[in-house]
Amino acid sequence: MNSQKLTKTTKNNSYLTPTECAKRLNIATVTLRKWAQQGMLEAVVTPGGHRRYAIEAVASFAEKYNLPFEHNLDETRRILIVDDDPQVCSYLQALFAKFKDLAVTEQVHDGFEAGHMLHTFKPNIVLLDLMMPGIDGYEVCHLIKSHPATRHIRVIAITGFHTEENINRITEAGAELCLPKPIDRTALLAAVGLNKYVRL
Repeated sequence: MNSQKLTKTTKNNSYLTPTECAKRLNIATVTLRKWAQQGMLEAVVTPGGHRRYAIEAVASFAEKYNLPFEHNLDETRRILIVDDDPQVCSYLQALFAKFKDLAVTEQVHDGFEAGHMLHTFKPNIVLLDLMMPGIDGYEVCHLIKSHPATRHIRVIAITGFHTEENINRITEAGAELCLPKPIDRTALLAAVGLNKYVRL
C-alpha cells in the first residue's frame, strides 16, 4: 500500500477520514479501501494506524478518473470575488451575506490583489471576472491552477463577454464554469452549492 506516516505537525484539516473521503467522491468506503490497497489513491497513516487522505490528492485523483468531488461538503465556502466593477462586488457580497453561516467573502478589484489574497484569505472558491486591467482573469486562473498550494481552489468565471471563445479559453485554463453577466442569481448559487439552502 502506498502510505506515509501522518505526523503531529500535519494540518489535519487538510486531510479526510475514509468516511469523509468516500462521501465526497460519492462511493462506498469499501471501494475507497480497495483503491488505497491497490495504490491507486495515496493514503497517510495516523499514529493510531488509521488512513487519512489529503484533500489535494483526492481532488487530483477525482480529476484523473473523471469522478465527482465535493470540495466544500459541510464546509464554509470562502469566496474570493475578483472583479474591477465595485457594483458587481457589492452585489455579490450582499448576496452571500444572506448565507452568513455558510459563506464568507472578500473582494479585490484586480489580478495583482487576487494573487496576494490567495495566500492571506485562503479561498476555496474564486469568482473571477475575465476582463480586468493589468493581470486579467485568464492569467489569474492560470496562476491558481499552476501551483500545488492553490490548484484545489474552484474557479468560477463571470464575464460580460460570454462568447464561445472566452468560455473555451477560461475552461482550458482550469475554470470549472463560465457564467454570463448580468449574473443569474440561481445559477450562481447552484454553482457554489448554496442553492439548496435558499428558502422558498
